[in-house]
Amino acid sequence: MTKLIIGLSGGIGSGKTAVSDRFAQRHITVVDADIIAREVVEPGSAALERIREHFGDDMLDSHGKLRRAALRQRIFSEPDEKQWLESLLHPLIAEKTLEQLSNIASPYGLYVSPLLVEGGQKALCDRLLVVDVSESTQLRRTMTRDDNDRSQVERIMASQASRQQRLDAADDVLDNSGDLASLDSKVEALHQRYLVLAEEKAKRGQS
Repeated sequence: MTKLIIGLSGGIGSGKTAVSDRFAQRHITVVDADIIAREVVEPGSAALERIREHFGDDMLDSHGKLRRAALRQRIFSEPDEKQWLESLLHPLIAEKTLEQLSNIASPYGLYVSPLLVEGGQKALCDRLLVVDVSESTQLRRTMTRDDNDRSQVERIMASQASRQQRLDAADDVLDNSGDLASLDSKVEALHQRYLVLAEEKAKRGQS
């Protein structure tokens, strides 16, 4: 990549969206793997039709959209089904991700993905920023946000890299256990640092 790419990761419920939104407010291009994952299964897509054929009509709602919560519950209780879905979607997501990362217009880009550590996607990035909160905070936030029961959230957390694995892989760590004012201040400090690093990378590319 010609532009500096900052990978943004963190466990479920850590607040990745709150962080990426603040970078976007600073006019930084955000490439979000979760958004891309939704785009590749939009109504009318070939991937959604494959999912319907494999899992059944009840995976679509009355508007023909994917019932994501139902699918998530199914694949986390059946590892073989999770593997089938990943083999279908990951190549499509990867293709669209590379296309978006190659067309970043801002001084640097932010690549948001929950699988940067365990999925090998860190290779796409110059630096890895990890949003960190305690596991108890992850549980509380996710149960409140997604209306999932505790065992479901714990299964999702167990399928991701551990908190320590993410911290070990990180170049930068953002503690997101405080309030929004504190978060904004931390993002601004990182933003200024990344602008400097982006300029340095651009100069190296010109020499």
